[in-house]
Amino acid sequence: MSTQKPLKHSEPGPPPPPVALIQLTTGCWISQAVYVAAKLGVADMLKDGPKDCGEIAEATQTDHRSIRRLLRLLASVGVFVETPDGQFDLTPMAECLKSDGPYSMRAWATMMGEVWHWHMWGELLYSVRTGKPAFDHVHGARPFEYFPRNPEAARLFDEAMTSLSVPEVGAILASYDFSNCRKVVDVAGGNGSLITPLLKTNPETTAVLFDLPHVIERAKGRIEGEGLTGRCELVGGDFFMGAPAGGDLYILKHIIHDFDDGDALRILRNCRSAMSGEARLLVIEMVIPPGNEPSFGKLVDIEMMLIGGVGRTEAEYRTLLTEAGFKLTNVTPTNSPVSIIESVPTHA
Repeated sequence: MSTQKPLKHSEPGPPPPPVALIQLTTGCWISQAVYVAAKLGVADMLKDGPKDCGEIAEATQTDHRSIRRLLRLLASVGVFVETPDGQFDLTPMAECLKSDGPYSMRAWATMMGEVWHWHMWGELLYSVRTGKPAFDHVHGARPFEYFPRNPEAARLFDEAMTSLSVPEVGAILASYDFSNCRKVVDVAGGNGSLITPLLKTNPETTAVLFDLPHVIERAKGRIEGEGLTGRCELVGGDFFMGAPAGGDLYILKHIIHDFDDGDALRILRNCRSAMSGEARLLVIEMVIPPGNEPSFGKLVDIEMMLIGGVGRTEAEYRTLLTEAGFKLTNVTPTNSPVSIIESVPTHA
C-alpha cells in the first residue's frame, strides 16, 4: 500500500510584480470590452434568461465568433457567466448593465468607451506635461462648450452622471439631517436627482433647482412627474453670474471638482453673496484621502485633470472655502465615495 502523502496546495498569493503590472496596463482592454457590451445592449437581451451566441449575434448585428470571444473574456472577469451548454447569462455585475435596472450603470459604461471620452484619456501625457486639460486639446473646446454642440454626447453624459449619482443619493440622505431645512437651493442640480428624493423625504421643505436654462428645461418633466411643481422652483441661470437668494441651505454636488481654483472660487463667492449669515453650504464631493490607500477619488481626480478640474483633500477644501468667505465646520463621510463638506459664511 502506498504511503505517499497527498500534495498540499498552497494558498494563492499576490501575482509577482511583472504579472501585476501587466494586469494593470491591460485594464483598458477590459473597460473597452465592457463598453462594447453596454453599447450593444447585451444585458438587456439576457434579462429573460441565457442565450447562445447565435441569438446574441443576430440581435446585435455582430459577428458570431467575435461576440463569443468578447463575452468569453467578460465572463472570465465576472461580468457575464458562460453556462455548461455554451450559453451566456447575467451575473450581479451584468445586472448593472441593464437599461432599466435600479442601479443601471449602462450609460456610465458606455460613456467610458465613447471616442470623445476615450481620446481624452489617450492624451493624459499632454495634461501631465503641460498642466492643461486634454479635453480642450482634443476637442478645441471646454466640456461646457462642447456638449451644447454635441447633443448625443451631452445626453449620454447626463445619463452617466445620473447613474453614478443614484447610489450616492441614498447615502447622502442617510448621513445628513435635512429635516430642519426651510428652503434648499440646489446649485447646478441637473435634472433633480438629489433634490427630488430630498423633498420627498422632507415634506416640509421647499427648494430651488438652479442650472443652465437648457438643463432646467430637461428637468421640468421629472419635477412635474414627481408631483413636486408646487414645492420646487425651477430657475435657469449661470453660477458664474450669481445664484438665487433666499435659501437657508445651499448644495453644490459634484460641481467644485469640475473647476480649477480660480473658477471654483467664483462659484463659491457667488453662493456666499446669495446667502444670509445664517445659511449653510454643503459641498458634496469625493475627498482625497492621505497616504497610499486606494481611493475612487484618486481615479476621478485624473478625470478632472483631463477636463480642467481638481480633486481635493480636506485641507485643500478648507483653504478654498476660507478664501471664498466660509468656515468649514464638518466633513461627514457617507456610505459611498462622497463626503458632505459643511461650511457656514464668515462674518467680515
